[in-house]
Amino acid sequence: MKVFIIGVSGSIGGLLARNLIDRGDEVSGLVRRDEQRADLAARGIDARVADLADITPGSLASMLRGIDAVVYTAGSNGGAREVTATIDGDGVVKALEATRIARVKRFTLVSVLPEAGRGQGVDEGVEFYFAVKKLIDVAVSESGLDWLILRPSALADHAGIGAIALGPAQPHDEISREDVAATLAELLHEPRIRRRILELTQGSTPIATAVQTNIR
Repeated sequence: MKVFIIGVSGSIGGLLARNLIDRGDEVSGLVRRDEQRADLAARGIDARVADLADITPGSLASMLRGIDAVVYTAGSNGGAREVTATIDGDGVVKALEATRIARVKRFTLVSVLPEAGRGQGVDEGVEFYFAVKKLIDVAVSESGLDWLILRPSALADHAGIGAIALGPAQPHDEISREDVAATLAELLHEPRIRRRILELTQGSTPIATAVQTNIR
C-alpha cells in the first residue's frame, strides 16, 4: 500500500509511518521545513515540503498521484485559534479536495473524542478546537470518499499495550499514541471498514481483534 500522511513529522504520524513501513508499505508525507526531509528519508519516508497554510488543493493533489490512502494526523492540540482554524479546519478541507482531485479513494482523519475536556472548565481556545473538530468531522463524512474518522481519547506518551476498546461510542479515558498509530495501521489494511466514525480508548481487546470486530 502507498500511504501519504499529512502530519508525518508529528508523534502519531511518525509512529504510523513506522508501523506501515514495518508492514512493507510505502510511506510519503507532508512536512513544513526542508531540513526535516533528511531525517525522514533515513527512516524510509519520502517527505514533501509545503505549509498547510499556503498550499493549494491542486498543489497538494500533485503529491498524491498514485497514492492508495491519505491519512490526516496534523493537529493544533487546542492552541491559538488561528492555528486551529488553519490546521484542524482549512487544512483538512484542502486535503479532502486534493484527495478528490488526485482520484484517491481513501481518506482517514484522526479527530478527537467529543467528550474530551468537557466539565473541566476548558478555555475558549480549547472550546473553539472542539467546535472546529466537530464541523470537520461533518465535512469528511459528507465528502463522498471512502472516509474513516478515528476519535481517540486523551493521548498519552507511555508505551502501547496492544489492547484497545474500539467502536461507534467509547467512554473518554486515555490511550497511548503508540496504540493509536498501531490501530490506524490495522484499519488502513482493512478496506471493509469504510465511511465510519470509530472511537478509540485503552481496553482489553487486542488491536487486530478489535478492528475485525468492527467489520460489518
